[in-house]
Amino acid sequence: MQADNTTLNDLSIFAREEEHSLFHFLDFTRTIGGRDWLRRLLAKPLESIKEIKETQELLKRIISVRAQWPQSVSNGTIMVIEKFYETPVENIPHKPTSINALFYKLLNSQDFSLVKYSVTHFADFIKGLHEITVLLSQHQNPPVLQTIIDHISLLLKKPVIQSIIAHRDLKKITDKEAQKFGYYIRHGFKNASFELIEIYSRLDAFYSMAVACEKHHFNFPEFIDTERPHLTATQLFHPLLPLPVSYDIDLTQQQNFLFLTGANMAGKSTFIKAVGVSAYLAHIGMGVPAQKMQLSLFDGLLSNIQVEDNIVKGESYFFNEVQRIHKTLVKITDGKKWLILIDELFKGTNVQDAMKCSTVVIEGLRKMNNALFILSTHLYEIGEALKQYPNIQFRYFETEVKDDQLIFSYQLKEGISNDRLGYLILKKEGVVDMLQKL
Repeated sequence: MQADNTTLNDLSIFAREEEHSLFHFLDFTRTIGGRDWLRRLLAKPLESIKEIKETQELLKRIISVRAQWPQSVSNGTIMVIEKFYETPVENIPHKPTSINALFYKLLNSQDFSLVKYSVTHFADFIKGLHEITVLLSQHQNPPVLQTIIDHISLLLKKPVIQSIIAHRDLKKITDKEAQKFGYYIRHGFKNASFELIEIYSRLDAFYSMAVACEKHHFNFPEFIDTERPHLTATQLFHPLLPLPVSYDIDLTQQQNFLFLTGANMAGKSTFIKAVGVSAYLAHIGMGVPAQKMQLSLFDGLLSNIQVEDNIVKGESYFFNEVQRIHKTLVKITDGKKWLILIDELFKGTNVQDAMKCSTVVIEGLRKMNNALFILSTHLYEIGEALKQYPNIQFRYFETEVKDDQLIFSYQLKEGISNDRLGYLILKKEGVVDMLQKL
C-alpha cells in the first residue's frame, strides 16, 4: 500500500516530536537494532493479503508465548559484543593451556578482562537466542517465523557455541575457557555474530509489535479479496488518545463516500485520523484499535489534513489545498483501490468560493468507485444538494450548549450538522469582553 510523506505526517506515523507519534506508541523494543527494524517495518506497508496474514500469524504466535519470552538480551548485551569486535586486543592464545593462559592474563590484564567480560555477554546473547528457538519450537510456526528460527539454530550448531550454551555459569569460567571461547568468538564467529544480531533485531521489532497489540487491546482485522474497496469497523478508536471515544464505520461499494460535518473541536479530525491509522496498521500486519474490522487490500492511502502555506515559494494555503487535490486525482485515476481522507476542504478561501469549489470536488470524486472517501467540511450548506447521490452517506458530530458552555459528546450521528459555535468560543475564552473594553 502506498502512503506518501504527507499522509505519514498527517496520521502522525512518525513525528518531529517523537513521543507524539504512532511509532513511539508501538515501541516496546529492547535494542537499538530492534528499534531500527520497527521503524523499517512501520514505514513499509505490505502489498498482498498473503503477506499481511503471514505477519498476523507471526505476531499471534509471539503473543501466545510472550509471558515466557527470554529477557536476558538487552541493548547493553549487543553493545558489548559489537565493542569486542571493534576494540584492538593482544592476540588471544589459539589453543590456550593452563600456562599460556596464565601468562596472557598477567601480561595483558586489561585485554584479558575485556575478553572475559565480552564472553559472558556473548553467552547471554546466544543463550537468549537458544531459549527463543526452544520456546517457539514447541508448536507450529508461520513460515516466516520458522525460517528465522531454523536459521538461528543453524548458526548456533557450531561445537564451541554449543559448549557455551551448555555451560552452567559463564561468570565462573576458568581463564583457559575464557580465552578459548574469546578466540573463537573473535576469529571464528564474527560474521555469524553480526548476522545473529541482525536476526535478533528483527525479532525484537516483531516482539514489540506483538506486545503493542496485546497491551493496547488491538484486534487483528479480516482482509477480504474484493473487486471494489471496502472498509467496515466496529468500536474503532484513535490509539493515541488517553480516553478515546469509539465509532462504527461502514464504507462499501454502494456507499463509498462519507460526508462529515460538525463544529470545530467536535471530533471530525480525530475520527478521520482514527480510520487512517487503523487502515495503515492493518496493512503492516498489526492488530487495529477496533473491536472488529473488515477491509479490502488498498493500493494506496492519501490524506489531506494538515495543509500548510509555503512562504518561501510564495504559495498560499488555498493553492496548496488545490495542489493536493490535483495530486490526489492524478494518483487515484489508475483504477486501483484507494482510501482518501480529506479534512476541512478549502479552508483557505472565502465561504462562497469554498462552497462552490467543495461542491465541484465532491461531485467529481463521488463518481469514482475504485476509492473510499471520508471528507469533512464546515460548509454544511452544501450537504442538502448532495443528498441526491445515493453513494454519499452523511454523518456529523453533535455539540450541545448549556449555560454558555460547550459540551462535546464525540458521538458520530447520522445526518448533517448546522452548528455555528465560533462566536460562542470567542466569548467563552474572554476575547469578546477584552475587545469591548479596548
